[in-house]
This record gives sequence, C-alpha cells and structure tokens, in this order.
Amino acid sequence: MFSNLKGLFSPTNKDLRKRMLFTLACLAIFALGTNIIVPGAKSITQNLGFLELLNLMSGGGLKTFSIFALGVMPYISASIITQLFQMDIIPYFKELKEQGATGRQKINKINRYLGILFAIVQGYVFSYAFLANAGSIIIIKTTLILTAGTAFLLWLGDEITKKGIGNGLSLIIMAGIVNTLPNTFITAYRELILESSVSTWTGIILFSGFILIYLLIVIGIIYIQGAERKISIQYSNRTSGAYGGDKSFIPIKLNSAGVIPVIFASALIGVPSLVGQVINNEAFNVFVQKYIAYTSYPGLLLYMFLIFVFGYFYTLLQLNPDEMAENLDKSRGYIPGITPGDKTSAHLKYVITRLTVVGTLFLMVLSAMPVVFSNLTNLSSTAALGGTGLLIVVGVALETYKQLESSLVSRSYTGRRRSRIKR
Repeated sequence: MFSNLKGLFSPTNKDLRKRMLFTLACLAIFALGTNIIVPGAKSITQNLGFLELLNLMSGGGLKTFSIFALGVMPYISASIITQLFQMDIIPYFKELKEQGATGRQKINKINRYLGILFAIVQGYVFSYAFLANAGSIIIIKTTLILTAGTAFLLWLGDEITKKGIGNGLSLIIMAGIVNTLPNTFITAYRELILESSVSTWTGIILFSGFILIYLLIVIGIIYIQGAERKISIQYSNRTSGAYGGDKSFIPIKLNSAGVIPVIFASALIGVPSLVGQVINNEAFNVFVQKYIAYTSYPGLLLYMFLIFVFGYFYTLLQLNPDEMAENLDKSRGYIPGITPGDKTSAHLKYVITRLTVVGTLFLMVLSAMPVVFSNLTNLSSTAALGGTGLLIVVGVALETYKQLESSLVSRSYTGRRRSRIKR
C-alpha cells in the first residue's frame, strides 16, 4: 500500500516535500491558536453536551474558549445548507450547480459570506451563554474575536489547499480532532483506573476495552469508507473491442453521506441544550438532560433516529436517481438488462436505498458505541464523540494519502516517459 511513497524522498520530488512541510507548519499554527485564550474569557468547566462535537473539531478550542473556538464549523454548516439548496430547493443554486467551474466559484464565495455570518451568530450566542455576566462590551468583543478566528482559519485552509497537500479545511478539522485524542486517552485512563471506585484490575480491563473499541472503529471505518457497489454501464456508441474489453461502471459508496448526517443530528438535537444555556432555566435544563441530550438513553434513541433520517434522505438527494438516469440517457449509456428511463431510475434508487440503509446503520453504531461505553463506565463526555471524530480523521487521512500517492505515481510515469523520449 505504501510502496509508492518511497518516491517521496527522491531528489525530483523536493517541491512535494516542501508542500508537505508547508502543510505541517500551517497545522502547527492552528494547534498554537487553540491554546490562545480570548482576553477576558475563562475555560468552560461545565459539560458541553452536544457542543462536544464542535469542541472536538476545534481542537478543544471551545472548552478553553480560545480564539479558534468556533473552528471552521460555521463554514461547514453554510456548505451543507447551500448543497441542499442545489437539490431543486432553490432554482438559483441549481443553476449555479449546472454552470460548472464558474458556478462552483460563485457557490464557494456564497459559502464564505454565509459562513462568516454564521460565525457572528454562533460567536454571539456562545459568548452570551458562557460569559453572560461579563457585560455587553466583553460579549461583543469576544464575538468579533471568535469570528476573526474563523475567518483566519478559512484563509489558512485556502493556503494549505493551494500551496500544501490535501484539502485545507478538512485537514484543519482532522488536526483539531487529533489534537484532542491524547487528552481523551489520558482522561479515560485517569477516570477508569486512577480515580475509579472499582478495583485496579477491573479498571485496566475497562480501559483495555476502551482502546479496543477505538481500534475496532478505525478498522470498521477503513472498511466502510472503501466499500462501494459498482454498477456496470454499456454505451450504444462504443464497442468493447475499441477499449480492450474494459467495462465502464458507476461506483456508489456504501457511506456516500460521510459524517454529514451526524453533524445534522448533533446540531438539531443540541438546539434545546443551547436554548437552555441562554435562558438559564433549571427545570428546562433538567428535562433536556434527561430526555433529549444524547448522553441519556431516550436522547440516544432520538439521536440514532435523526442520524438514520438525515443519512437516508441526504444520500438520495445527493445521488439523485432520476438525474443519474437522465445523464446516462444523454450519454447514450444504459445498464445491461435494464430499460433506459424510468426503469433505470427505479433500479438505481433500489440499489442506492439498500446501500444507504447499511451505511447509515454503520453511522448509527459508530456514533452510539462511545456514548454507550461512556454511560456504562460513567466516563466524562470527552470520549462520547470518539467514533465521529475517528470517522473524520480516517476519512481525511485516506483521501490525503490517495492524493499524495496519485501525485507520486503521475510524476513517476512522467519521468519514465521523458527518459524514453530522450533515448
């Protein structure tokens, strides 16, 4: 698997190594910023509840109330919303989608403006909720600092994409999660072994089970992320002999939605918790903790249901069977044994639905495992979203590796071709 990476240390790939060092330097700046606390703010000592997902992706920045407390989540939220708008919800966004590269540039610009707007709103809500006694001036100043932190990270992500390796924003999210992993295992070790009321050996067994769960999650993610169904395609204007007998196919991933259903579900189920923080009503907060927060079993069931609903409908919106069938018909392609048109659309919908159900069930199990383990062992919420975080980390790592490997293979092929021409 890693044999192609040997060429990374070749003298001809010096510029590639510089790009990697530039990427690491940018991620180091992000890690440093997560430890710079907003002036006048203090670390949050209370349980963050659903905000643990945001805290996880910001490298623990929300818990410490650092200048990068919001991370790039406002932009991610804006991207998800505009992506939904492109699916026949708002005609203007659908038109932009059909314009190709020009449309993508306009959508990306809208995402940035909308992301900054979301950052202002989220920054104000968080500042008001956690710094309510600090005064209006402090709250406004903190809101501006948090918004500026998000804007800086968006610029930093663009620089990584242009001058580094991989997708900059995805790598920043991954770096934030990796930054919190040592603290996650240290906390689990302390609470399960050092400070536990059970015997030392029982604590060691529980901690070993904690590590085993993480390893199983990583193995499961690697398997699911690579799993796909290939639907064979034939074209009426091509012959198999002209292409050496190669067959075309449509690859459909088992988990096409990625981690987006989890983000949607976490955001929706967390609204009552955030409202409770703002209104500061004890009875309402108790109700939320008992029946809505995913750390409770009723809340966990609601959380799983929302993940399934969002995963199912988001995948069908993203992989529109009618649109896929129409594109096949335009390119004079067809699925062997399936009549073009409505029957092709129905067949694609049947395949996508089955894959989506399995992929979404995997997301549900992945998100539930750390929460259930934390509830059974009374662990703090630090480990509650470990499965979701690992899904992001492994997914981004695999994509970055594929991009790096592809670049090395392309360079190697180009080098061999040039040497043959010289001969």
